[in-house]
Amino acid sequence: MKGLIISAVIIATAFSFNGNAQNKKNSGKEIFGDLTARHIGPALMSGRINDLEIHPTNSRIIYAGAAGGGVWKSNDAGTSFNPIFDEYCQSIGAITLDPNDPDNTIYVGTGETWPRNSVSIGDGLYKSVDGGSNWKKIGLEKSERIANIIVNPQNSKEIYVAALGALWGDSEERGVYKSTDGGATWKRLLYVNSKTGCADLVMDPTNSNVLYASMWEFRRSGWGFESGGSNSALYKSMDGGASWKKIHKGFPVGKLGRLGIAIAPSNPKVLYTVIEAEKDEHKGLYRSNNSGASWEQLNNDFGITVRPFYFSRIVVDPKDENVIVKGGLSGSISRDGGKTFKSLGRMHSDIHDIAFSIKDSDIMYVGTDGGVYRSWDGGTNLEIVENLPLSQFYHISVDDATPYNVYGGLQDNGSWYGPSSSPGGVEAKDWNSVGYGDGFRVLKHPTKNIIYSEMQGAKNVWRFDVDRNLSKTIQPLATDDETKLRFNWNAPMTTSSHQPDRFYMGSQFVHKSEDMGDTWEIISPDLTTNDPTKQTQENSGGLSKDNSGAENHTTIFTIAESPLDQNVIWVGTDDGNVQVTKDGGKSWSNTIANIIGLPKNTWCYHIEASVFNKGTAYAVFDGHTMNDMNPYAYKTTDYGKTWTSIITEDVTGFARNIQEDYENPDLLFLGTEFGLYITMDGGKNWKKFTNNMPSVAVHYIDLQKTTNDLVMGTHGRGVIILDDISPLRELNDEVMSKKLHFFKNQPTVINEDSNFSGSFGKETQFTGRNKTTNAQIKYYLKSRHTFGKMSLEIQDMQGKKIVELGPGKSKGINIVNWGYSRKQPKVAKGKTFTFGGFASPNVPAGTYKAVIKKGKDTFEQTFELVYDSKSTLTEDDRKLKNETTMQLYNMTEELAYVVYELDAMLAKATENKKMKSKLNALKETLVITTGDNYVGSSEPQLREKMTSLFSKLANNYDKPTKSELDNLEVISNRFNNAKENFNKLKKKYKKFETLDVMSFEDFLQSK
Repeated sequence: MKGLIISAVIIATAFSFNGNAQNKKNSGKEIFGDLTARHIGPALMSGRINDLEIHPTNSRIIYAGAAGGGVWKSNDAGTSFNPIFDEYCQSIGAITLDPNDPDNTIYVGTGETWPRNSVSIGDGLYKSVDGGSNWKKIGLEKSERIANIIVNPQNSKEIYVAALGALWGDSEERGVYKSTDGGATWKRLLYVNSKTGCADLVMDPTNSNVLYASMWEFRRSGWGFESGGSNSALYKSMDGGASWKKIHKGFPVGKLGRLGIAIAPSNPKVLYTVIEAEKDEHKGLYRSNNSGASWEQLNNDFGITVRPFYFSRIVVDPKDENVIVKGGLSGSISRDGGKTFKSLGRMHSDIHDIAFSIKDSDIMYVGTDGGVYRSWDGGTNLEIVENLPLSQFYHISVDDATPYNVYGGLQDNGSWYGPSSSPGGVEAKDWNSVGYGDGFRVLKHPTKNIIYSEMQGAKNVWRFDVDRNLSKTIQPLATDDETKLRFNWNAPMTTSSHQPDRFYMGSQFVHKSEDMGDTWEIISPDLTTNDPTKQTQENSGGLSKDNSGAENHTTIFTIAESPLDQNVIWVGTDDGNVQVTKDGGKSWSNTIANIIGLPKNTWCYHIEASVFNKGTAYAVFDGHTMNDMNPYAYKTTDYGKTWTSIITEDVTGFARNIQEDYENPDLLFLGTEFGLYITMDGGKNWKKFTNNMPSVAVHYIDLQKTTNDLVMGTHGRGVIILDDISPLRELNDEVMSKKLHFFKNQPTVINEDSNFSGSFGKETQFTGRNKTTNAQIKYYLKSRHTFGKMSLEIQDMQGKKIVELGPGKSKGINIVNWGYSRKQPKVAKGKTFTFGGFASPNVPAGTYKAVIKKGKDTFEQTFELVYDSKSTLTEDDRKLKNETTMQLYNMTEELAYVVYELDAMLAKATENKKMKSKLNALKETLVITTGDNYVGSSEPQLREKMTSLFSKLANNYDKPTKSELDNLEVISNRFNNAKENFNKLKKKYKKFETLDVMSFEDFLQSK
């Protein structure tokens, strides 16, 4: 990630595991090479939008800033969007276009500004001067959250920024900032204290010296939230920010919370603010008709006052000062200046931003917790943008189906599962709902078609019988009045690899069920610190109570049963304990005191029990809720008696998850707030993976054992898969010192699936890319091939070339795909295409060779192609299919050569009209010589009949039918007769003309 990780050149012959010759900040691109992540969404529920921005002169151009999914641009009025900010922080606070150069100059302030408990963080302000193709960070790196950016319409070098600042602790980089040199330098204009930031900032469109700033005092912790205080206020400046004064006449007395602010573009004397006050009756919408000199409360409806920290955005119709839209649970619109409101039309709840079209105010765009919506009738009806894959996963898991399914829970969007690949790509219709509310962990029963899912705080835990379409709630409940179960908002669940019906959940206790949740027993004491000062969630919220359950604390957060010993169970808590039992829960040991260098009470976010040694485990800690943004990950090999840090300065962003490889104990994958990191030496060195992998928060990682796919649940870009990480298992100093190293490969199953998946209705939808079914030739190059010839051939075991492929020549891992097919046959030229000639027949299953020639060196690797074990074809069926297909393949090429010779004869037969007439008459029976490729098509001739049958056999999984074999006999007889007639004509032709043509072999190689 540029700005966070500085790219550099590796000053060594290869990546060195001893670290002596390695540049610590290398991104890893030269190592990972062609290993590329693929995105499968889903987008049907999309994800939270923080900010919308419309081009000031082109109504078709719209920008969307996602809470965790980056910046997206639409050039077609919101029909579709494309990402333009993937290399950088994906948590977006504000987007602004320079009104004097909106096509080129864009500013992005990072850090979401609706600070719920699960928000990510920002890393400063970015600028693009080429429409978003390239970006440069221009300051405010420690602001954490930027609420707004304003460019002076009279002077592009003058920029104002509202820095909300840190959420989880004190920070000095807050308030209103100004640059007078296009962002090169910054000066802070308005600052209150280290706990109060600028939540909103607007400029008078008729006077750039007039600014209004909303200052908000706030603080969140892992166990509570405090909105409001004596320092929250609304300020006005009339001198470009040089001086400020409060404009509170008409405001409620006492402490204030978050204040939204909006100015009417059509009448800048009209201002609106939404005030969070101490008394409920004083909260609500206030209006000023005199540029803020005095205020009047207009509305106190629930839709206006609900959750002010999350819904404070006010937007005024640019053409009508009395049309106002307010964010909220449903979003509210007023057409009488704020006196009355009605809800916007049906869409996903939680409305965060609204934008009016510059041409027609009936056209509106709305940013919600479920993506972007469009309205064409002033907000009465809305439709979702279907191609924004911004889903925010908390956890994911996979099963062992073929193709495997991915299961996971989403922020505000329930729980789902869907296939890792699907005919036509992974579409919205492929995803299945298995839970409501905020979804978290979703687990497939190890042996039965049953799925476990949950919603926030274990309010409901479901066991869903997929086959019978039945669900049952199974969460552990209190069994006495004295014990209150404390479940985390993101309550831990896990299944057992030893006893399939065993199911674990965690409150402050470990709950175990041996019958899939029908009955429960507690197998631990309270494993948390049980600190009563962190158990007052009923008071959370500050001026507005906000006890959603998200702040539940002193709870168990992660449970891991050893895959090697069912009696070894690891537990991590949100208040910093790491507990282990070696006797199935009879006794527990708290190992946290053995972890050196970890700040006290740091949240244990994940524990990974090793598959290699039952005393080995990895623990990941997340300190960001205590304003500690450092990554922490430790390893123990002795049941927690000692722990070793495996984090280096290579890693940027606090960590949430770690995944151990199943074959190489030194290969580890770390999910951080800024992306995926990989180590191949047990944590001595880490490399960031950036190949089609945005700098998104990776909340959970799973490794599918059969396919070796690394599956990531990201909090902003849905499910991202790194297919087949097995080459990484082999990388070491010895391998990377070789000129070329072929990686081991598993047999490739020849894909013979066929279906009728159409694209109708998907034109504007996101479709996830499927895993390739090709055979893949994977090799490592010590250095990039730049001089001399390099070639790659696929040969049979006798050394006969089947096809030549373009080799990868980059340093690092190269992957070359082959669809196990021969090249298309050479087809006779005619007036029209013969579409059957585009078929490429598969080679039969067997052993083949990849042969790379690099200069004077030759490298070979054998690999296997196999048929699907589910296939019903016999060996004789396969033999008949292959022989018949190749018979037609050879006939097609032979016919092409006949027509080539015939055309050569026609070109010289200008004087012999009789011969020319006979040649043309023959040609008309061989290929189409009139018409076009569509409605003007002519009667099919031999070429069309031959290639049509050829494509049917080549593209069919089955053996030829009797009808096809009979048809082949007809075609073969007709071709033989045609060749006989042609040979007679050639004899006559040669009596008066020499035929100068290529040989058959040269013809087949020609273009």
